[in-house]
Amino acid sequence: MKPTAISVTEAARNFADCVNRAYYQNVTFVLLRNGSPVARLVPEEGKTCSGRDLALVLGQTQLPEDEAKAWRRDLQAARKTLGAPGDKWR
Repeated sequence: MKPTAISVTEAARNFADCVNRAYYQNVTFVLLRNGSPVARLVPEEGKTCSGRDLALVLGQTQLPEDEAKAWRRDLQAARKTLGAPGDKWR
């Protein structure tokens, strides 16, 4: 993805938004002072995959039948334990 160039002033005024976009949307910002690049705001490399990426990988994985059944049992047990999230608007 091509870095997004913004002024240092704009980055300061919208810092929280820039950090959120870097984290959630994997956006890299190049900070400009008087039109020249002076710094970068980049996403952390520790984030390795999204839920969609995980689903794609799992969909391509071939497990032996007994392991697949055990995995399914574990997944069902985890779903029961976690439960549905509460209504945050109440």
